[in-house]
Amino acid sequence: MTEWRAASVADKLAQWRLTPVGPGFSTVSSHLQPVLRDGEPAMLKVARLEEEANGCRLLVWWDGHGAARVLEHDDRAVVLAMGGDSLVPMSVSGDDDRAVRVLCDVAAELHAVSRRRFAERPEGLIPLEEWFRSLFARSETEGFYARAASLARRLVDAPFDPADLVVLHGDLHHDNVLDFGPDLGWLAIDPKFLVGHRVFDYTNILCNPNPSIAESRFDRRVELISERAGITERALLEWTVAWTALSASWFAADGAVEDEHNALRIGVLAERRLSRG
Repeated sequence: MTEWRAASVADKLAQWRLTPVGPGFSTVSSHLQPVLRDGEPAMLKVARLEEEANGCRLLVWWDGHGAARVLEHDDRAVVLAMGGDSLVPMSVSGDDDRAVRVLCDVAAELHAVSRRRFAERPEGLIPLEEWFRSLFARSETEGFYARAASLARRLVDAPFDPADLVVLHGDLHHDNVLDFGPDLGWLAIDPKFLVGHRVFDYTNILCNPNPSIAESRFDRRVELISERAGITERALLEWTVAWTALSASWFAADGAVEDEHNALRIGVLAERRLSRG
């Protein structure tokens, strides 16, 4: 197997005849550069990690249905149509209900593509059993992590309706859905490379866009997502316990104590609501 290597922004600008517009920026996983492609605004995204490049493969596979349109691509980079604002301003300005509905609708569209084309899904998708491995390693601990690890194991191992097995976005939240204008609407960016139960894609909505909103609107959002997505509150809450524990375990490993605590607080809210039946 050929070893994967990151490309340079300069190489991709030249290869696809792109004109940079202003400064680019970098994240842990990608280099991003606003560009003009044939005179039209676009975004060049050059993966720094193979995991991120795999997420770009999903954008290609979704082909503009629920996800940003891909204009150029190879195994190391993509050029995306330029999006506008994320859903964060909508949520923080007081219209969080609308933002949550948009997120649910985007998830539903992505999952609908998966159902139509599941047999043609990209090779190598990561199953949730593997995605949760760092949480499963905490099963011998105590407290919330141990309870969540046990619950996650049950969820991953439980049989379920084949219609609920979908290609997942894996990181669906307010910052990862952008406004692409009146014709295209709201579309997702920055997917992971996962496959598993569809309810998983709704859990991160409950943790964003900031701790204050996530905690104060938790109960309202559970009701709204359950209704909009056609899933039971129990399923949503159980997967949320599992996800928040996994997320918190990653933050803990990185030494991000405040982020770990924020994730755990949402998990505790989910546990409490579960206990109320």
